[in-house]
Amino acid sequence: MEFFHKSLKSNAVLAKSPARHIVSQSNHIFSSIIAVFKMECLKISNHINHFILRSKLYLKTIKTAFYELQILKAV
Repeated sequence: MEFFHKSLKSNAVLAKSPARHIVSQSNHIFSSIIAVFKMECLKISNHINHFILRSKLYLKTIKTAFYELQILKAV
């Protein structure tokens, strides 16, 4: 249970919610829980922990954003 809480705070960024309204806060909490659940499914299928998954997803996102930026510069 403690690992889930740590992953929820660190990987799903639950603690850094900018939401001020109750509906926005509940949506953010729900989305964070879903994100951790999906990461847990990926962890089971790929046999790597949440922190490695997060860094791989982040790296892939940065590469994709850079590629899209290069396409926009070429236009």
